[in-house]
Amino acid sequence: MLGCKGSSGTAVRYKLTLATGLLECLCFAGVVFGWASLVFVLKTDGYFSDLCINATDTSGELDCSPQDDNFSLVFTVASFMNNFLTLPNGFFYDHFGTMATRFLAILLYTTGTLIVALSNKALSFLLFPALSFIAVGGILFLMTNMQVGNLFDSHRSTIITVYNGAFDSSSVIFLIIKVLYESGVSFRSSFLFLSACNLIHLLRTLFLMPKSHIPYSISDDYKYGMSCAKSHSYNVEQYEAERDLSSDRGRGVDDEPLETDTLKLTDNSETDSFRSCVLSWFFLWHLIWLSVMQLRHYFFIGTLNPMLNRLANQDPDIVSEYTNAFAFTQFCGVLCAPWNGLLMDRHKRKPLDPGVSEREADLRSSVLSLLLTSLQCLLFSICASIPVLPLQYVTFILQVLNRSFLYGGNAAFISIAFPARHFGKLYGLVMSLSAVVSLLQYPCFALNKVLGGDPFYVNIILTVLTLLAFIHPVYVFLHCRELAKQRENSQSILEASIQETSMY
Repeated sequence: MLGCKGSSGTAVRYKLTLATGLLECLCFAGVVFGWASLVFVLKTDGYFSDLCINATDTSGELDCSPQDDNFSLVFTVASFMNNFLTLPNGFFYDHFGTMATRFLAILLYTTGTLIVALSNKALSFLLFPALSFIAVGGILFLMTNMQVGNLFDSHRSTIITVYNGAFDSSSVIFLIIKVLYESGVSFRSSFLFLSACNLIHLLRTLFLMPKSHIPYSISDDYKYGMSCAKSHSYNVEQYEAERDLSSDRGRGVDDEPLETDTLKLTDNSETDSFRSCVLSWFFLWHLIWLSVMQLRHYFFIGTLNPMLNRLANQDPDIVSEYTNAFAFTQFCGVLCAPWNGLLMDRHKRKPLDPGVSEREADLRSSVLSLLLTSLQCLLFSICASIPVLPLQYVTFILQVLNRSFLYGGNAAFISIAFPARHFGKLYGLVMSLSAVVSLLQYPCFALNKVLGGDPFYVNIILTVLTLLAFIHPVYVFLHCRELAKQRENSQSILEASIQETSMY
C-alpha cells in the first residue's frame, strides 16, 4: 500500500488523484510518440502522396522518399516543440500554478486533435501545427501530474517514474487508432473522440488537482481541489521559504551543512538560486546525459518506417506486423518505469547514516539508475545499428525499457538534486535545451539520405555519441564520495577537538 498522510477520506482522495493521473498520462499525454503507427494510416489516406514521383522515365514505380521525408519532418517539429516549449511552460507552471497550466494544456490538446480530425489529403500541411499542439499539451499534462508524487513521501521517485512510463506507453493509442482504422472506424472519428475526452481533463483539473502546487513535504491537513472544505493549495516558493526560515532557527552551530563548489546537498539547498542551479556541473552533465540519449531515440522513431520498409523489401504486410510489435512494446513502458523508481527509492525504508541528509541519500541512490539508463541506451543503439530484421524485436524491447528509464530518471533526478520551487523551470530548461540538440536528427536524416537511405553509418556515429552519457553517473558518484570524505574529515576534527577539550 502506498503510504500517505491524513485521514482515511483524504487518503482515498490522494489515491484517486494518483490513479486518474496515471490514466491521463497513459491514454493521452505522449501519443505523438506512436507516430510510426499513425504514419501507416496517413500513407493509406494519401497524406503527402503528391510528393511521390516516378523513379525512372520508363518504370511505373513511384519514388515516395520525399513523402517519407515530410512525415519525418512532422515528427521532428512535433518532438522539438514538445521539449523546447517546456521552458516557457515551466516558468508559466511555477508562476501561475497547476490549474492555469492545465487549462492551457486542455486548450492546446483539443485544438490539435480537432485539426487532425478536420485535415485530409489536400490539407496535409495541417499535420505540422496539429501534432505540435498535441505534443505540447501532452507534456503539460505530465508536468502537472508529476507533483502527485509529493503526496506519497516514501514512494515519490517511484510515482514520478511510473507517470513518465505511462507517458511513453500512451504511444499505443496511435496503434489502437491504426487497428480501428483497419477495422473500418474512420480516422476522423478517432480524433473527434480524443477531442471529446478533454472533458475528463477539465473535471480532473477542477476537482482532483491543486490550484497552485503540491508542496514537498505535505502537512497532515493538506487539502486541494474544489470541495466544501477549505483548500490548502500552497504556493511552493512561499511554503519552502517559511520552512527554510524555521529550519534555520532550529539549526545549531554544529549543524551547518557541508558544501561543495557545485551544489549543496542538504535540506538547506532549498536556498540555492535558479542561476546557481543552472550553472552547476550537475545540470550540465545531466543535460548532456539526457540530450545524447534523446537524440538517439528520436532518430530511431523518425526513421523506423523507412528502415522497416528497407529491411522488409517494401512488403507492407511485414512492415505492418513490425510496426504493431513496436507500438505494443511501447505500451509496456508503464510496466518498466517502476523498476527505475524502486531503484531510486530503495533506501527510503532504512534509517539515514549519521550526518547524511535525505537529499544526499536520494542522490547516492540515483547513481545506479543513471548508470543503468546509459548502459541500456548503448545496447539499444548497438542493436538498432545491425540491419537484421528479426533482431529489431530485441531493439524494440531495449528501446522502450531505456525510454521509460530515461524520462522517469530525468524528472526524478531534477526533483532530487535541485529545489522544488525551481522544478518547473529546470525541467523546462533541460527539456528545451535537449530539444535544440535533438534538431540534429534532421541533419542525420539528410546524411542518411545522402548515404542512399542506409542508416548504418549514422547509427554508428550516434552509438559512439551515447558514450558521453556515462560521464553523468560517474560524476554524481564522485561527488557523493567527496561529500562522504568531507563528512569523515569533519567528524575527525570534531572528535579531536572534544578529546583535546576533555584533557583540560
